[in-house]
Amino acid sequence: MSYDLIRLDDEKKGDEKDGQGAGGPMAKLFQSRTIIVSKGVDDELARSVIGQLFALEQDDPEKVITVIVNSPGGSADCGFAMLDAMRFVSCPIRTITMGLSASAGVMIHLGGDKGQRFITPHSRFLLHQPSMRTMGQASDIEIVASEIERIRAVYNGVVSEATGKPMDEISAQADRDFWLSATQAVEYGLADRIIATRGELG
Repeated sequence: MSYDLIRLDDEKKGDEKDGQGAGGPMAKLFQSRTIIVSKGVDDELARSVIGQLFALEQDDPEKVITVIVNSPGGSADCGFAMLDAMRFVSCPIRTITMGLSASAGVMIHLGGDKGQRFITPHSRFLLHQPSMRTMGQASDIEIVASEIERIRAVYNGVVSEATGKPMDEISAQADRDFWLSATQAVEYGLADRIIATRGELG
């Protein structure tokens, strides 16, 4: 498979000096079936990650894909799109939060298969309710408020499915910024296990 078919994150063609070209470290990561999510969640990231998922599935539909997450969050729609894509492909998906999974980044982490969601010792999670900025007539503001509530319910539903916790409990905790350390994330059910070395992946 040609790495040039999938441009990772902010890669530019011919950017060999940063190690991003066809023979660089990012190409080697792609060949090892590893996807790095290390920026805010936006349309460009979603395009890149979803493209890599489908390309890797075409290459080998039964071989595991590892997604490493370190993201401050961002667009809820893009987060849900990546979650759906991770569940759509036939490949086993393993996620590792290495740094921060916040907001929409949590959705990407939870795209990993149950039992294959890991976190490194000094990483953490942030759950909080979605927000949208709007201006305009009162009726428009009401529509946005209604949509925020819908997105919030979907978000909390994904967390509830992953953790087994009731929706009302998650909603109350995520009403404000809700931080979890690596140990707390495992106890909460967001991650299956803390790992410190590659050998612990098994």
